[in-house]
Amino acid sequence: MIIVHHLENSRSQRILWMLEELGLPYEIKRYERNKATMLAPPELKQVHPLGKSPVIEDDGQVVAETGAIVEYLVDKADGKLGAPANRADALRYRFWLHYAEGSMMPPLLLKLVLARIPILGKAATRKIQPMIDVHLDYVESELSKRPWFAGAEMTAADIMMSFPLEAARSRGGLNESRPATIAWLAKVHARPAYQAGLKKGGPYAYA
Repeated sequence: MIIVHHLENSRSQRILWMLEELGLPYEIKRYERNKATMLAPPELKQVHPLGKSPVIEDDGQVVAETGAIVEYLVDKADGKLGAPANRADALRYRFWLHYAEGSMMPPLLLKLVLARIPILGKAATRKIQPMIDVHLDYVESELSKRPWFAGAEMTAADIMMSFPLEAARSRGGLNESRPATIAWLAKVHARPAYQAGLKKGGPYAYA
């Protein structure tokens, strides 16, 4: 049985969604953020030295980092939701799988942190928004060409991209001016597996 160490309002919601899509049995160990700092609780460091979520345990193996967990689960499910057979689609799959955390999340996270700084933070976030807009325009352009990030079918790349785009919808300027992206988010949120993961995971501010 896979154990998911799940932190509220975090990247780990993607792992619950993926497990529901794959039909793999799992159980959840929930953690709440510190109300003052919004950081993960120290108990998570007992699971993995970095003290972050998501982390999964499976057959004595501890796996951290969302992307690594996603790839682990694709392997465990014999390739389901993995790279498509088409070479061009497979390349897109790998790109978006890594782009989600490597390129898109950093400016979104920076904006969140800067927004908490009184007075100076607001001015700083205005300088960050154009960086985010470059990513949002790029995503919109790509989703205008195909229904899912890798191609005709949903893959783990879509699961990885869900959190950055949910965060962008919440605080990064994503709105109806980018209709293909908004339609993609609505399609994701309507999936039964997504709704099942949401129900099991508890409160989630970005859905």
